[in-house]
Amino acid sequence: MTQVPLGMPTMRNAEDGGQREPRRQSRRITVGSVPVGGGAAVSVQSMTTTQTADVDATLQQIAELNAAGCQIVRVAVPTQDDAEALPRIAAKSPIPVIADIHFQPKYVFAAIEAGCAAVRVNPGNIKRFDDRVGEIAREAADAHVPIRIGVNAGSLDRRLLAKYGRPTPEALVESALWECSLFEEHGFRDLKISVKHHDPVVMIEAYRQLAEQCDYPLHLGVTEAGPAFQGTVKSAVAFGVLLAEGIGDTVRVSLSAPPVEEVKVGIAILESLGLRERSLEIVSCPSCGRAQVDVYTLAEQATAALEGFPVPLRVAVMGCVVNGPGEAREADLGVASGNGKGQIFVRGEVVRTVPEAQIVSALVEEAVRIAEERGVEISES
Repeated sequence: MTQVPLGMPTMRNAEDGGQREPRRQSRRITVGSVPVGGGAAVSVQSMTTTQTADVDATLQQIAELNAAGCQIVRVAVPTQDDAEALPRIAAKSPIPVIADIHFQPKYVFAAIEAGCAAVRVNPGNIKRFDDRVGEIAREAADAHVPIRIGVNAGSLDRRLLAKYGRPTPEALVESALWECSLFEEHGFRDLKISVKHHDPVVMIEAYRQLAEQCDYPLHLGVTEAGPAFQGTVKSAVAFGVLLAEGIGDTVRVSLSAPPVEEVKVGIAILESLGLRERSLEIVSCPSCGRAQVDVYTLAEQATAALEGFPVPLRVAVMGCVVNGPGEAREADLGVASGNGKGQIFVRGEVVRTVPEAQIVSALVEEAVRIAEERGVEISES
């Protein structure tokens, strides 16, 4: 099997350390109220798992996704009942709705008419799709609805499978750019592209090639990534490489898990790369024979106690004197633990020492003080 090199992004030196590569310059589209590409912040998407025809259940799940930080949501439209539900969902959703269309081109027109913010089409499995591009382009242009060309390894056009033998990076890219060229013939360029594969290495190479050959905004995804742990690892690896190289304008983490978990992972990936302001970051040691406290429990309790905290915080929870004081000093707030006690640090200075049993409550108290200093009042619960 041909090995595709992952490579390493070239990092530029700066006073505060290495930086990501500059963002790839792409054209901008607008998905409802969310700008995608053209230097806009990388957005996080997910997809509902409800039957779209069940409007109440779908809107409830969209509300949960919105609360978790999802910015764009996709809904499946495999049946006429689903298509008929789209106007109510699009009108009541708090975030832009993308209709996900496979097999039947008539649902593309239904989605545009329903007021969906965008439409995703899979050219590999829509019947006679190429013959309908002109009509789709006209309808989408009149309604100012962008189209995502979503190429998947598992449903690649048979012509390209025959040409390449399998879903190679080249096959995925050729499929996407061919479809884009058909829309371009009709003057339609309000497009976004994804070229998804279950193998992160193949996926990375496909997006690299795509980034070099067009200026359309790119939607990143590892398709069929797997259960929560496996899918998180695959997505973090693939997104991390590409986003560090400046490639990617919006992301969807595909997990065999509740969609809210996809959003949490997507946000965490962006935060870890500095592409989104961190909310709560816990820096905690993995524990070892030097640890004199139960670091696992302490880190979990601190995370639970500070979940949803309204100001960004980096909190260090350390279990011994080797790295503990240093990490705690680098954080907004931290604890270096040992001998049944914890030294509480705030912005690098020790403010007090407390018994082990009081460490979490002391961290919360100091976090509230930090918030108040920043002009944020914390209501007592």
